[in-house]
Amino acid sequence: MRRRDFIQGIAIAAATWPLAARAQQSALPVIGWLSPRSPDSDLDRLSAVRQGLKEAGYIEGQNVAIEADWANSQYDRLPALAAELVGRQVAVIIAAGTPATYAAKDATTTIPIVFNVGGDPVADGLVKSLNRPGGNLTGVAVLAIELVAKRLQLLHELLPTATVVALLVNPTNRFAAERETKAAQEAALSLGLQLHILHASSTGDIDAAFGKLVELRAGGLVVGTDPFVTTQESQIALLAARHAVPTIYVWRESLMAGGLMSYGPSLADSYRQVGIYVSRILKGEKPADLPVQQAVKLELILNLKIARALGLSVPLPLLGRADEVIE
Repeated sequence: MRRRDFIQGIAIAAATWPLAARAQQSALPVIGWLSPRSPDSDLDRLSAVRQGLKEAGYIEGQNVAIEADWANSQYDRLPALAAELVGRQVAVIIAAGTPATYAAKDATTTIPIVFNVGGDPVADGLVKSLNRPGGNLTGVAVLAIELVAKRLQLLHELLPTATVVALLVNPTNRFAAERETKAAQEAALSLGLQLHILHASSTGDIDAAFGKLVELRAGGLVVGTDPFVTTQESQIALLAARHAVPTIYVWRESLMAGGLMSYGPSLADSYRQVGIYVSRILKGEKPADLPVQQAVKLELILNLKIARALGLSVPLPLLGRADEVIE
């Protein structure tokens, strides 16, 4: 082979290799991630999804790709983001939360959707039944909204002398606010507590809500399950510490930001199950035939460091029931 032909051959190969690599990359099945939260607040959720995919033999960048869209707590952006994922013709859409699930459901009746929702997907009209979802949706239902009464009870157990408490909800989330409010009011009545409902759909609202808490002399706060509210755990924890308000959350992750107590499902376990379901769909199974999984693993977590900072003594029965104690 002449030297000139050899060099020309290398040049052609060098020019075409990136194109071939890009073609191979674009040939990978693409998973769309639709979330009402932000990239930072979804790190643990996406990590758990990747773990579920890995268990089934799918590794991002090797044999599957993930394209993510975040609404950054602006729920009115979700329909457009869902439409974008549909336009990209992704293989599966992961809907991370109830608002995202409704947006994805409205955007397509053909692309499979795997959801993670905190409620009853049958009552919410997402699937026909848990065992036979029908249509193009299935996923994981976690006990989150339904446990607001239990969180209020746990807060009362921690603060037996407190008579005034509050619940913080996002009024723009019609899927959770009304249901949580009703359940908390019924629980407060049975416990003999005076309950105040506080609204927040922006960081400024959260500041105002704590101002109201101080004005009401509330002894404790239950944080709702809305995605915006739960992703403001650092701001809430800071204000709770500043105003000495004992607070209970739904997710364990809120305690890593300085929260006092949480009671709810395992976030990591539920999203790992989402990843497993996505892999099954990529292998040819249909959402209509995959029963909705119910996340039943519940965790009571206590942060004793925060309890001491608030001057609280955690009752031994409550301490004994904790699944994890953070020192």
